[in-house]
Amino acid sequence: MQRHNVTVSPLVLDAIRQLLEKKGLPQSRLAQVVSDLSRLFTKERRDLSRSYLEDPTAATAYLSYFVPVNLAKIQALLKEMPTDQIQERFSVLDLGSGPGTGSLAVLDWWHHQKHTGTLNVVAVDSSPSALSYASQFWNLFCHTAGITTAGFQRHEGNLEQEVWLTQVHPRGPFDLIILANSLNEIYVDAKDPIGDRSKFVTEALSLLAPSGTMMILEPALRETSRALHYVRDRLLKEKRGTVFSPCLHENRCPALVNPYDWCHEERAWDPPAVIRQIDDEVGFIKDALKFSYLLLRKDGKTITERTPDVYRVVSELREMKGEKRAWLCNEQGRQEVGRQDRLTSPQNEAFDAWHRGAIVRIERIVRKEKVGKVSALGRIEQDAAVQIVRSS
Repeated sequence: MQRHNVTVSPLVLDAIRQLLEKKGLPQSRLAQVVSDLSRLFTKERRDLSRSYLEDPTAATAYLSYFVPVNLAKIQALLKEMPTDQIQERFSVLDLGSGPGTGSLAVLDWWHHQKHTGTLNVVAVDSSPSALSYASQFWNLFCHTAGITTAGFQRHEGNLEQEVWLTQVHPRGPFDLIILANSLNEIYVDAKDPIGDRSKFVTEALSLLAPSGTMMILEPALRETSRALHYVRDRLLKEKRGTVFSPCLHENRCPALVNPYDWCHEERAWDPPAVIRQIDDEVGFIKDALKFSYLLLRKDGKTITERTPDVYRVVSELREMKGEKRAWLCNEQGRQEVGRQDRLTSPQNEAFDAWHRGAIVRIERIVRKEKVGKVSALGRIEQDAAVQIVRSS
């Protein structure tokens, strides 16, 4: 099953270009500020100010580089979520919207899906500058694309205070709620950040339509990903919702057993020229989109049928001497599975196309006896059928 690269549409890139044409930075300076922001987002998160979009230089770098990157991640998940129940009116809540990355992603997705109904998006953020950028993006895109059936409202509010809930409640229920790169930024100094974040997501889910989807996207870092796994477990334990994807079970997250493990996604993509240019100058390698995520539902719908022989690939396919191995996850937990090169056959050749995020079916996994105990490594033998059920 072939993987499809995520791309950023020319309409989105044109909206970004129009917004930034009077805010240009020299290329070398732009690359340096992008590098500085990237370091704050990854290695020095405690030093990251929540008001970085209030600074014109940092905002220009963020809008130039991080908006298209994060927008591509959101659109990858928009393609993954179930859309068979989309009605003539599609309502979206973008929480912690920043400069409207999620709002713009939905607007572009809606436009290219050629839906004939009405799109309404409500964006909530604590930064007036961020909301201003979000409005400008929205208006520029609609003007260029000739869209007249899409509405955008913004609300300035702190997500740690429940005023936002009162503000947006009359506009619900929402068919889609987006929380992109924001969950990790709230309740940072709380005594129980996992409990507070779980309560926040529960409140957001109260605004979700019965057949809607809540999309939570976080950076693919160990700290932020594990925090998301803990929130997931809390929500499922309290029966606040169900997981559409990526998980193939509702049990406790097995990545939390080992303190060094975490689960994240990786999607192939074609970066725009502006991203490639900055990457080349800074030395970044953005050959794939990496993030952690949850798509939550209330109706129990799942991305695929859950059976003991269906697994999610949660690592890259590692090539070793004489064999290949990968880590899998389903209701049986995380397990490592390999296939020796000499046992490659037409029945199991799909194994060679495994990649992080793929959903696979394996007819049989064999574990050899080793000195009185069963080996932890599972083996795919020559006559065992292997199928890719869904590629990312």
